[in-house]
Amino acid sequence: MDLLLSALRWIVDGSHWQAGSQSPLPIQDRLVEHLTYTAIAVVIAAVIALPLGFLIGHSGRGRQFVIGFTGAMRALPTLGLLFFLLMVFGYFLSFDTAPIVGATISFVILAIPSMLAGAYAGLESVDRQTIDAARANGMTEWQILLQVEIPLGLPLIIGGIRAAVLQVIATVTIASYAGLGGLGQIISNGIGNNNYDLILGGALLVTALALVVDGLFALAQRATATRGLTDTRPATAARRRPTSRSPRPHASENA
Repeated sequence: MDLLLSALRWIVDGSHWQAGSQSPLPIQDRLVEHLTYTAIAVVIAAVIALPLGFLIGHSGRGRQFVIGFTGAMRALPTLGLLFFLLMVFGYFLSFDTAPIVGATISFVILAIPSMLAGAYAGLESVDRQTIDAARANGMTEWQILLQVEIPLGLPLIIGGIRAAVLQVIATVTIASYAGLGGLGQIISNGIGNNNYDLILGGALLVTALALVVDGLFALAQRATATRGLTDTRPATAARRRPTSRSPRPHASENA
């Protein structure tokens, strides 16, 4: 508990947020770097994975390949991949450019599987009768994709992006091993100096960032959910059950 309180005091210390602080501070600079690397990787991964996922989800082709591909990609060790790419690009690029390119490609590869799975799963979740009805009304395949399948599958699509973003946020901490900064720089600096306030403080900052981003995506999923598909309340007719009444005796029976 004392270590946790000490780390929290280190985080809220105003001097650690001011410009001109010693490395690995100030905290806001490391936070901006962390978010920048995450945003770049997620945007590139979205450009690659979402169109491919929409194509597979709409046509149904290549589904088994994608399942195997995403499983294999998730098994890749990101840290090992990062060092491998640093060695490869180190022969072709400058000392300053190689770490950025290698780290970005590593994070993009990490983000693609979740986005790809969320994209095709979102389109596959749409009721086939709804799609058949859209075709019967004369809608083209592009109109069905853009106006029916993507809007109805948007919560699952956002869920895939959400998982990818959280994975990248957690993994960008290793960017410090390539000299790229980020919140991981605080952790690695604390490890090098045996400063547990920096180690735990950096970990808490990464956790807090992930929780905030996860909460925003959860709100986005809730806002894009189509009403009627997620409403689990009992139907009005079920709530208004008629009361059973015993039949009146017939006149002949009374006689």
